[in-house]
Amino acid sequence: MANLLIGDIHGCYDEFMRVLEKAKFSSSDTLWLTGDLVARGPKSLEVLRFVKYNANQIRLVLGNHDLHLLSIHANITPLKKKDNLENVIHATDVDELMDWLRKQPLVQIDESLKLIMTHAGISPQWDLETLKKSAHDLNVMLSSNSYLLFLDKMYGNFPDEWLPELQGLDRLRYIANALTRMRFCYEDGRLDFYYKKSPEQAPSKLKPWFLLPSKIPSEYSIAFGHWAALNGKYTPDNVYALDTGCCWGGKLTCLRFEDKKYFKKKNIEAKN
Repeated sequence: MANLLIGDIHGCYDEFMRVLEKAKFSSSDTLWLTGDLVARGPKSLEVLRFVKYNANQIRLVLGNHDLHLLSIHANITPLKKKDNLENVIHATDVDELMDWLRKQPLVQIDESLKLIMTHAGISPQWDLETLKKSAHDLNVMLSSNSYLLFLDKMYGNFPDEWLPELQGLDRLRYIANALTRMRFCYEDGRLDFYYKKSPEQAPSKLKPWFLLPSKIPSEYSIAFGHWAALNGKYTPDNVYALDTGCCWGGKLTCLRFEDKKYFKKKNIEAKN
């Protein structure tokens, strides 16, 4: 009965299947997926169908590319060639898949494991209760009949600072950005969306979100994806960066949480 934590799949279905085989995934195990199931890789549709079919064994969070797919399906955002999502958009079961996808959570918390998972991280300005409520409120909006209102106003970098008085779509946009797009922050906790490389190359005014003082109790471990440039490095001992850039020719990473053993599979199209 293992908990297997897997980084951003991005449509790399074949590598996904191979890393599950390598980790000896069984019917008694639970998969934790950091989001960004889709886009970039060649088999987003196969990934979505597998995850939906096996939902009883999977703890999933939405990523920014998953939200982007919802926006494309809603005809709010045009489909671009680089998205590599034509097979999803033209699938016979696309409406069913998108209705399921938009109702998935933005955070997973297991109190027995003391484990938290989001796609991009946790805003340094949030305590645990704010994290729970913020993720819940966005999930409620996406699950409601009014979800198109949010998707239409989802894109944008502001507000970049959490304020308790934030309301409406501005508040929801901050929540989505913090949970699905965040990498670097300023020292006062404001979010930066322009610099995306590794921390060692970053301007001195920017810090990775996980190196700023946290309001999350220290007994919790945090798992996230989204930031392939980290390549699993730079984080504190109880923070696990699981996106290792499979869709860019890197590897798909799986962490067995019980013994912290890693299983990795290289992109099958990558050289060497």
